[in-house]
Amino acid sequence: MPVCNVSLQIIPIVPEKEVYPTVDKVIELISSSGVNYIVGPMETTMEGDLEDLLEIVKKAQKVCADAGADRVLSVVKIDYSTRGVTMDEKVGKYQG
Repeated sequence: MPVCNVSLQIIPIVPEKEVYPTVDKVIELISSSGVNYIVGPMETTMEGDLEDLLEIVKKAQKVCADAGADRVLSVVKIDYSTRGVTMDEKVGKYQG
């Protein structure tokens, strides 16, 4: 399967002081998965095999629940091309 991009914005329903620490746990999950990713102010974009990335999205819900979220709102964006698509081709020219 070609390389694709999946962006995940996750909003755990937890007390306000727990939002960032919970999101940090999701970013740790993404980091430990070994996929290429970029953390942005509103979402994290990952690059890899679609099946693998969707598995990370699935696990992210549990990470939030395990951190105390009774509910998790997630926005997922997928950029899939039969030729493959990379983050570098989209934003590489803007990176320092």
